[in-house]
Amino acid sequence: MNHVMPPPCGDAPASGAPALGRPPELLRPAEGITLRRRSPAQAPALNAAVRADLDHLRPWLEWAAEAPTPARTAELTAACVAAWDAGTDFIYLLGLDAEPGRVIGSFGLHGRIGPGALEIGYWVSAAHTRRGIATAAARSVAAAALALPGIRRVEIHCDPANTASGAVARRLGFRLDRVVDAPVRAPGETGRKQIWIQEGPAPLP
Repeated sequence: MNHVMPPPCGDAPASGAPALGRPPELLRPAEGITLRRRSPAQAPALNAAVRADLDHLRPWLEWAAEAPTPARTAELTAACVAAWDAGTDFIYLLGLDAEPGRVIGSFGLHGRIGPGALEIGYWVSAAHTRRGIATAAARSVAAAALALPGIRRVEIHCDPANTASGAVARRLGFRLDRVVDAPVRAPGETGRKQIWIQEGPAPLP
């Protein structure tokens, strides 16, 4: 399972400091897969994807406790659009080029961990795990983050029991910096959280 994403954009504006730039709205992590900036036009497909995969998502994602209504997905999508424009969060939806319009996951960059850093969150549908898709997409998102002016660090936060998400971080060369206590918000969580870190090149003098 590859899920380390909290509620998509949350119910309120993000509190992180705005980034100095914006990542590309379209990323191509590998042949046949695409990450597109989340938009209102994708809300129905996203709602269908989440509702179909609730059993897969529920152990690690608090927001998957109940099936979202189409109206709720549309509301959160509007919040994601506003967060992108504000430069605090950047949310992508994952799709297959062979199946236009279908959503098979989501990847985001969240500005809630302090200046100069962004946290990566993500989930991939059960039918598309164990194919390297999450790793390729997370690599692409991390690179986009570290290319932004002022961003020197990206992090992945996941529960130690979520071994698939930890494996993605490890494959990408992230360093396990520490393990901290964390509130239990989803059924699979243990009350501990791993903090994986990848740092960009030092700024020029």
